[in-house]
This record gives sequence, C-alpha cells and structure tokens, in this order.
Amino acid sequence: MAYTLIDGNKTAKEIKLEIADKVASIIADGGKRPHLAAMLVGEDGASRTYVNAKVKDCEEVGFTSTLVRFGADVTEEELLAKVEEINNDPAIDGLIVQLPLPNHIDVVKVTNRIRPEKDVDGFHPVNVGRLALNWPTYISATPNGVMELLARYQIETAGKHCVVIGRSHIVGSPMSILMARNGQPGNATVTLTHSRTQNLKDITRMADILIVALGKPEFVTADMVKEGAVVIDVGIHRIDDASKKSGFRLLGDVKFDEVAPKTTAITPVPGGVGPMTRAALLMNTLLAAEKKVYK
Repeated sequence: MAYTLIDGNKTAKEIKLEIADKVASIIADGGKRPHLAAMLVGEDGASRTYVNAKVKDCEEVGFTSTLVRFGADVTEEELLAKVEEINNDPAIDGLIVQLPLPNHIDVVKVTNRIRPEKDVDGFHPVNVGRLALNWPTYISATPNGVMELLARYQIETAGKHCVVIGRSHIVGSPMSILMARNGQPGNATVTLTHSRTQNLKDITRMADILIVALGKPEFVTADMVKEGAVVIDVGIHRIDDASKKSGFRLLGDVKFDEVAPKTTAITPVPGGVGPMTRAALLMNTLLAAEKKVYK
C-alpha cells in the first residue's frame, strides 16, 4: 500500500514562516516582539540541546528569548523566586521550565507557580482544566503539534476510532481529550490504552488512527496495526550504533519499516512529531503575546 509520509520538518518550517510574517506585521504596526523565557536547571545534555534549539527557533521567527541557567544545586526557593520575577515582568510573554528537574525540587510547586497566562507549555492545572472544557487555552506542545499535522495533512478524524497508547499528562491524556472533543481535528471515538491494558493488540488492530506515546523503542509492530490505518509515532529513543558517524541512531515507538506499508499515512522518527513540538511552543508564545487566550 502506498502511504503518505507525514513530514514534521516541512510542516514546522511552514509554521515558522507564518509566525515570522505575523511578528513582522506586529512590529510594523508598532507592537512588541513576543518574548519567551526558558529556565534550565543542571547539565542534562538532552535538556540543554532542546533548550538551545528553542532559543534558535525564537531567533528564526523574530521572537526575543531569555535563557536563565541554574546549577543542579539551586534551591527550590531560588528557582521559585525567579519564576515569580518572570511572572511579574510585563516584557516576558511566555515561560517554560525545562524538565526534568533535580529530585530536591518539587515539580508540582514549580508548575503551579507559573502564571497560567504565561504557561506556554500548557502544564498548569488551570490550562489543563481549560483544555478538558474545550475553552481557549495553551495546549501542551506535543499534542498541539500532532493536531496541527492531522489538520494540515487533511486526515479525516470525525467518526474514526482513535487508539492512544500511553496515558502521560504531557502526551497521552491530552491527546485523548483533543481527539474526542467537538472540533476539527476531533470528533473521534477514543480508546486510551496503557501498560495495564488487556489484549492491547486486539484494540490497536481496530484503530483507524493509532497514536503511540509509550516510550518503548519499536514497540508497535505490523501485526498490531490494521490495513489503512494512520499512525502517529510520538516516541524518540537514542540507540547506540557504532556504524553511524554520530555513534547512535534514533528510533520511535513504532517499527517503521514493517508498519509503514500497512498504513495510509505515518510519521517518521526523526522528522515527524519532534519538530512540531518546538513549532507548537512558538504558536503558544505568539498566542500569549497577542493575549488571545487570557484577554
């Protein structure tokens, strides 16, 4: 079966160009550049790479960005004080605190301290509640990116059976809400599965749209996917590979080579959902700057 490769790199570039045009228009009208602040604690390599990429994204679209770095020994009080300072800075539109945080810092406390109107990651309970109510909100970046891909590739979701593997607060749970809500994309019948789900393969084989956010490399194999399904792979894993110049290769949660021929459309890893996560963060920051969610 010929399938469509859902290209996140290409789509993210299109979104960045759209945002850059919008920023240029705001500046031309005498407005303020959108401003994103990111806080990074410690020296986690993946976090550092990701935050640096976000800073570069901001430059590309004409945003102002501020990167606040702390050592791994920063106290919870110091971190919360900085969050409060940024909360009260009218020049800054959005704030993200890069996860994971060291064990001595309470993630719930930090998330709660960020003002909902500046929480462009969409993790604050107020924004999660607004999502559940289908009110204007900041949708967390990865689910937002997936919804953009479905919309821009004109994948029909209404009346379809969507199976989500994984129930995390960051991806699986909000994904299930978004796919079930009355909207486009949306209006799907959603089954949310997880590590305790019985007969998982029987359920995934009924999916018209399969969204995989489990965190296990190449977990989904061809015998778990029905002919003609759309497969969205949210997973990304760095696997050591001495044959590669980089010393590693990237895999998703889906065994791409054997699953892809059974699908009508599928996201690759890398180059699928990943770039869209970063693009969606820019979309949220623009919303924050334009005061379109919290007016």
